[in-house]
Amino acid sequence: MQDTIEDFMQSVDDRDAKPDGFMEKVKHELGKLGKINTRHRIGSEMQDLKKQFIEVGDKNACYVNLSLYKYFVVVDDIWDVDTWDTVKRAFPATSSTSRIITTTRMNSVAHLCCSSFNGHIYNIRALDMMHSRQLFHTRLFKSDEDFPSYLQEIAEHTLEKCDGLPLAVITISGLLANTERTENIWNQVKDSIGRALERNPSVEGMMKILSLSYFDLPAYLKTCLLYLSIYLEDSTIEKKDLVRRWIAEGFIHGDGRYTAYELGERYLNELLNRGLIQPGNRNMYGVVNSCCVHDTILGFIIFKSIEENFVTLLGVPILTIGKQSTVVHRLYLQGVEEGNSAVANLVLSHVRSIIVVRGLLAIPSLEEFRHLRVLNLKDCSQLEDHHLENIVRLFQLRYLKLEGTRISKLPEQIGRLGCLEVLNLRGTSIKELPASIVNLKKWMHLLVDYDVKFPDEIAKMQALETLKTVDASIQPLDFLCGLGQLMNLRNLRIDLDCEFDSDTVDTNMVGEEHNKAIVSSLCKLGTHNLQSLNIGFGRSLLHEESLCLPTLEDLSICFSAFPQVPTWVGSLRNLQRLCLRVEGLKQDDLSTLGALPSLHVLYLLGEIESNGKLKISSEVRFRFLKTFIYDACSEPVDLMFGTCSIPKLEKLELKYIRIVEANSLGFGIENLPCLTSVKCIYVDGDDGIVEAVKTVMERGASTHPNYPSLLFERLVLG
Repeated sequence: MQDTIEDFMQSVDDRDAKPDGFMEKVKHELGKLGKINTRHRIGSEMQDLKKQFIEVGDKNACYVNLSLYKYFVVVDDIWDVDTWDTVKRAFPATSSTSRIITTTRMNSVAHLCCSSFNGHIYNIRALDMMHSRQLFHTRLFKSDEDFPSYLQEIAEHTLEKCDGLPLAVITISGLLANTERTENIWNQVKDSIGRALERNPSVEGMMKILSLSYFDLPAYLKTCLLYLSIYLEDSTIEKKDLVRRWIAEGFIHGDGRYTAYELGERYLNELLNRGLIQPGNRNMYGVVNSCCVHDTILGFIIFKSIEENFVTLLGVPILTIGKQSTVVHRLYLQGVEEGNSAVANLVLSHVRSIIVVRGLLAIPSLEEFRHLRVLNLKDCSQLEDHHLENIVRLFQLRYLKLEGTRISKLPEQIGRLGCLEVLNLRGTSIKELPASIVNLKKWMHLLVDYDVKFPDEIAKMQALETLKTVDASIQPLDFLCGLGQLMNLRNLRIDLDCEFDSDTVDTNMVGEEHNKAIVSSLCKLGTHNLQSLNIGFGRSLLHEESLCLPTLEDLSICFSAFPQVPTWVGSLRNLQRLCLRVEGLKQDDLSTLGALPSLHVLYLLGEIESNGKLKISSEVRFRFLKTFIYDACSEPVDLMFGTCSIPKLEKLELKYIRIVEANSLGFGIENLPCLTSVKCIYVDGDDGIVEAVKTVMERGASTHPNYPSLLFERLVLG
């Protein structure tokens, strides 16, 4: 390559004209200098290029050599997908006799590694109690015989809090190894797990490991993670509430492509993917709707939050947590009683959030919190109406949670809170909302009990996105008509038990005019932005009327049973999740549902038509269905999946089924090629038939190409 370049440069020199005259000679010499510089530059670049060719050649040689051998390679702790994209190029694309094992704490990386070589994901399980005990004992004692009997019960409780995490077991046992073996000291350590991380060598290792994960986070995720310090140990953190708090705090803003809430969901999923938080409960569709934080990780989060003066904790049971700043940004009060002197020593003029847990307000008047954005008084049982007198002066308040309190009415001037976005009044004694709430132009999420009456002019609240729950039977006609004018409403939960009764029209029933207003409003919402609709009761109204809801993605009507799938359901072309109760399920009903082009999750309740057999065949379609849940309500089931009937089904759950014949042994699960999980729970029937079904399903799962997991449980009464 260098010879070629030299020849090229020489040919350039040879083609130069001879200079004539002094000035021409000067120009010629300067030109030669320029060419020399150019030649040096090109030569340098060619040397770099030559090195790159050699490196590529070495890599290719390694690749060729690797392809000639059997190999077993472990690639440990991959942190991102870009790293794996680079590493995987070193391995041959096909090698049936070799094995590659990768480890990662990122779910996205695990799925990418799996797809690159048609592999499988193995989720490492936590240690069971027996292995946790063994690890704990070997770190503290020479043998089990050396373990003092008076410490065994405390040790068991300590291990339960470690939750099978080896890192937690090792760290806590290391801490205990350097303390006196007394019940008092060990109890203090047990109670402090997750709430105290002292700066000593025993915990230094875990601090460093957790710090690696923390400092690898982008800035926006660090802030969201630190906010979890306001939750109690072992708390179940509701996803929607957490995201709304992040938004109210100002951590998240819409970017044009995604709404603020959608971005918040993405941030939460990132934290789940990184393993810093754990998925909690799932809804009926299997979607994660809550999360939790392991006590040990929560302790680290609290440590960092206090270190950065992100939160001020009062009343939290801790060993030593360092000195907290007197300048407060977020105030967390746990079980703080009135008259607590610690509150009086704090500078509260910069407080943006107040969270009170297990205790009455031991804080000055709300007037002092001019910059307050978030106020959470959930379950403060002694909170009364007069405590909220000055709340209308919190002009920057965005989030207010009064759930589970004794509050019976809101201040009439609550409409002055122009920045309020979230209001949660569930579990209170409030029965009617003040008329001024319609002036809240930024109000996005309203959560109330079903028996709360709304004012007229709801159409003014154009920012409203979530409205739960509306009892249509007690609402004024103006409200029902205005409901359809909420252009941005995305989530609605409504009870439509509105049958006309002339004798009771002035109490709990509404007339035909109200029914028409409800149907009209629902149809209007369906052409705006309505994505999720949860309907309580109202079978007669919904069965007789034709609804047009083209934007709907999630529909749940599980308390009212239909004689058949309503015709209008078949027109929901964007519907992804459906929960429906049908009396006497028929083949035609399945055909209607199977034709829904976007349906991913189907939850059906109700018995199959009398003496009927239900076969889901390829003609029924269900092209994109991934989860199918069927609750037979303890009625006989004769259900069979035909060949390629639901080609993309991954999760199958049959519950409260009664088996009376052996005709549908196994239900044809071998005909579901993408199946990964099967659950048959609360199965009833003759012992012999039930055992036969269980045996056939176990055999079907073991011979299925995907080896789906199988859970089979009998119904146990009394």
